[in-house]
Amino acid sequence: MNSTDDMIKRYEDRLAAFEERLRRMEAGSGALPQSRSKTRAGGGLRLGVDVGGTFTDLLLLDEKNGRTFTAKVPSTPSDSSIGVLNGIEKICREAGIEPREITEVMHGTTVATNTVLTSSGALVGLVTTKGYRDVLQIARSYVPGGLGGWVIWNKAAPLAPLEYTIEADERMDAHGTAIVPLDEKAIRKSLKSLLSSGIEALTIALFNSYANDAHELRIAEIAREIAPDIPVSTSASIMPEMYEYERTETTVVNSYVRPVVSKYVSNLQKELQQRMGDVMLQILRSDGGLSSAQLAMDQPVNLLMSGPAGGVSGALWIAKQADVKNLLTFDMGGTSTDVALIENSIARTRRETRVADVTVRAPSIDVRTVGAGGGSIAYVPELTKALRVGPQSAGAVPGPSAYNKGGEQPTVTDANVVLGYLPSDAKLGGDMEISRDLAVKSVTGIANALSISVEEAAEGIVKIVNENMCGALRLVSVEQGYDPREFALMGFGGAGPLHVNALAKLINSWPAIIPPGPGVLCAYGDATTRLRNEASQTFVTRISETSDRKIGDMLEALQKSAAEALSEEGVAPEEQDAFYQIDIRYRGQGMKLTINISPEEFARDGLVGVAERFDKEHEQLFTFALDADHELVGLRTVVQGAEKSFIAPSRGQGGTDASGARVQSTKVYADGQWREAHIYDRGKLNPGNRVEGPAVLTEMDSTSLILHDHVGIVDEVGNVLIWPANHKNAR
Repeated sequence: MNSTDDMIKRYEDRLAAFEERLRRMEAGSGALPQSRSKTRAGGGLRLGVDVGGTFTDLLLLDEKNGRTFTAKVPSTPSDSSIGVLNGIEKICREAGIEPREITEVMHGTTVATNTVLTSSGALVGLVTTKGYRDVLQIARSYVPGGLGGWVIWNKAAPLAPLEYTIEADERMDAHGTAIVPLDEKAIRKSLKSLLSSGIEALTIALFNSYANDAHELRIAEIAREIAPDIPVSTSASIMPEMYEYERTETTVVNSYVRPVVSKYVSNLQKELQQRMGDVMLQILRSDGGLSSAQLAMDQPVNLLMSGPAGGVSGALWIAKQADVKNLLTFDMGGTSTDVALIENSIARTRRETRVADVTVRAPSIDVRTVGAGGGSIAYVPELTKALRVGPQSAGAVPGPSAYNKGGEQPTVTDANVVLGYLPSDAKLGGDMEISRDLAVKSVTGIANALSISVEEAAEGIVKIVNENMCGALRLVSVEQGYDPREFALMGFGGAGPLHVNALAKLINSWPAIIPPGPGVLCAYGDATTRLRNEASQTFVTRISETSDRKIGDMLEALQKSAAEALSEEGVAPEEQDAFYQIDIRYRGQGMKLTINISPEEFARDGLVGVAERFDKEHEQLFTFALDADHELVGLRTVVQGAEKSFIAPSRGQGGTDASGARVQSTKVYADGQWREAHIYDRGKLNPGNRVEGPAVLTEMDSTSLILHDHVGIVDEVGNVLIWPANHKNAR
């Protein structure tokens, strides 16, 4: 089939078949499998699982009986599925249930991220249009750094090596018309050589394929005929937008992580089904939505920020319950800290995701990461004799010295133990012992190197790591045009509640919020988020040259396309809702901004309203707006399933007296001296209770610190709101 007419006919036939499926779906003829309907009815238990660098967190929701259970087990970096299965066994044992009673598993994973960070992905072959073989090497001709940056910059090798890149003799124009037909004989010969060279995944990224992907689809068919076991990713199916370099890079990354992610998800799904029967596995996407297991295996590039997205989703859910609309989130785990900004109950997102030296065009929550966690290692360089903390981490193995698992280097966790912030009689995950003697021994090495006391050394470690995390918070607030004083600060993760009070002091964000179950909040996010899918289309035109009607029709068509995957997963049309994303810029600009708008808002305000929102956003980010023509660049529709219900733990009502939750007296070291304090059992605190600092709150999954001259007040949802003692809201 060499002629252009035949290829266009093939493309039109596929389009007609797709439209027929849509008509059947809308008519209600697409009956859902019985297992899917049962799951959607909420008849079983729901499990959220988040895999971190040090711990794997789990949250089990029993909606029928109004119960929740949490568990925390050590992560298994060599194979994270082992930690997941260990956690499932533990939480089922503690809940007194059989694994087969669980019908849904929502999983946030770092497999895709770690594959890129450790350069352990597949060997990728690439097919480009003739003349574009060097697309990844040329990139955007950008060298990071100052004018002399090129002197010291070591450019990372592309994930699809040049020696495994071939060219297809074909060409589409910007309108999707084939101006050079595909030479099938030549590409078949080239593919046979490439596919037999040892590559493990294939990417097909042709010029202007976003406008017409007939040639990409045909090459993919030929490749599957030759080597059916090698996964093939086409750029128009992964990112149907213009900019050939970004589209190629994104699709190559998809191919690079695809075999690893597919193997992990497939094996995990098989293990879950063996232990639980007909269980539905869903994977958290970078943008905070859920993806089906199959879609996660086909398009793993959307999972690069899956892990951090769970924490933001959980924080957003908690914030809605507490009626907090503006929030900075601060997720401190064992290896790193992730921060994000929520404005008007919406997490800021971006269209680009960056991991190490790789940047892809995939939607993600705007999370910034810094190498500062409970396991961050403190050291004193011989040359400078200045205390440093991180980014090196003790990780899960061997972990901090205080865990008594073989670690000897001083970490942030060890410093917290020395200072009394993390009591040695607290048990991480409910059963992990903490040794203060080992913590003191490791931090003593820092103290000796600096000729100071062990307490001063420990406090110095904590202050430095706090400053590192403060810098990350500035990236999502001050550098985006936001004043952190207008936001609350929520700290979670295993170590976040120990540091959130101090960070709130540094950036003056009040209240500092410690949510219920802070150590497993990412699992909360996994369990409460929604299925999500999107469809996009490049469309470049001035607003003055198009109409609300035309753009509205295009957005509605994209909505139908995006809804298909959700319908196949059992989400009924009446359970779906959608919002539009419109990429827009000033005429002549190279950059663009993405404006979110609901279908109702677009129907009311039209393109004029979109332009006004763009001007406001442009002024927010860059301090000015231009009196210039507005130009559309791309259209997108995001479709989401219904919000998942959640059982909030029932809490009794109490007065201000929190003495009933007091466990024992203790001492904490702060601002250069030991101070009398109390340890509280957080599970016994009731709404309205006031906890005067300094105080330590213990619970199964985390430990919280309230500093002196501060007060913690328990709200109706169970959050601990920390205020300065002289603040009007603390009186």
